[in-house]
Amino acid sequence: MAATVASLSSSLLFSKPSLTLRPFRTLPRIITSSLPSSSSSPPQFNISFAPPKPKPKPSEPDPFSDSDPESGGQLIIPWIVRGEDGNLKLQMHPPARLLHATANSDTATTTTKVTKKNKINKNKSSEVVPKSNYSKAARRFYNDNFKDPPQRLSKVLAAAGVASRRSSEELIFGGKVTVNGSVCNTPQTRVDPAKDIIYVNGNRLPKKQPPKVYLALNKPKGYICSSGDKESKSVLSLLDDYLKILDKRNSGLPKPRLFTVGRLDVATTGLIIVTNDGDFSQQISHPSANLSKEYIAVIDGDVNKRHLIAINGGTVIEGVHCTPDSVELLPRQPDIPRPRLRIVVHEGRKHEVRELVKNAGLEIHSLKRVRIGGFRLPSDLGIGKHIELKQSHLKALGWKS
Repeated sequence: MAATVASLSSSLLFSKPSLTLRPFRTLPRIITSSLPSSSSSPPQFNISFAPPKPKPKPSEPDPFSDSDPESGGQLIIPWIVRGEDGNLKLQMHPPARLLHATANSDTATTTTKVTKKNKINKNKSSEVVPKSNYSKAARRFYNDNFKDPPQRLSKVLAAAGVASRRSSEELIFGGKVTVNGSVCNTPQTRVDPAKDIIYVNGNRLPKKQPPKVYLALNKPKGYICSSGDKESKSVLSLLDDYLKILDKRNSGLPKPRLFTVGRLDVATTGLIIVTNDGDFSQQISHPSANLSKEYIAVIDGDVNKRHLIAINGGTVIEGVHCTPDSVELLPRQPDIPRPRLRIVVHEGRKHEVRELVKNAGLEIHSLKRVRIGGFRLPSDLGIGKHIELKQSHLKALGWKS
């Protein structure tokens, strides 16, 4: 029988010489047993197979075991809960209340995130496409008549309180000012603080400008009009309380940098204008404004007619011949024993009134300024006090806004 099978397999493998040989799978051994039968009956085979392996019996889970056989060795933490009967028991799954609370919290968090995203998208869409309630003609009329045009960089720095206009120019020339990320060395550069990004010494310049301030101060004796000298008392120190009130009134706006319009020497008292508006200061202090200034000079000694003629004749100051507009001897008053002179000048050169009186052979005991242009120092304004100038006062000073 074995010889017959071998010859059959060899004939199948080598019947087609063009085919390649393939590995031949071995057949399982067939156990045969010959049964007593007649020679004419066919052979019978008795085939037997190995018995199947028995399935393992499922074991009861141990609540105190560290792993779960069904989960592939995963750590299972038992839950200790109180049942309906009031007794504690162990269970392998979390309590139902915890599952519900976790599901509700996840839903609320997802809803909150979606709401925030919707709000952000709405804000972005509103910023990208702003809606205007005014026509193009109305906006053009506003921009031409009311909106501030771009200003010089040095002027913007001075108005923002960084420094004076001259000191601001020095900062610009020194390369300490940047406009939109680039160093600017030209004070005449036109900028818009609301749109342009300006940095000075690494500090961002605020977009909003401080409010315009116009004050009339009754300067006392012993105060100077500049703020650079720390050893002397400045008239600006008399306005500290006012600046605190102004800061509360205009919260969020930068603090204004105040300065005086013109100057009075340390021994002269009376009217001085304080502001933070450079254009206003330049206009009323420029000689083209032709503003007259009235002084009251208290003289030591007697004043004769020849003194008045000498003062009216003028004197030379810094190479320029200066003459007063008018000179008048005021009538004596019981409470003031010394004679008083009213002197009106319009050029306003340094120590002009003192030089006129000195040239006439007289000595000044005290000097007070009482008027600039059409604005007169209020008689009830105490020494060291101030008032805010109204629009009518500014017009009296010759200001054309």
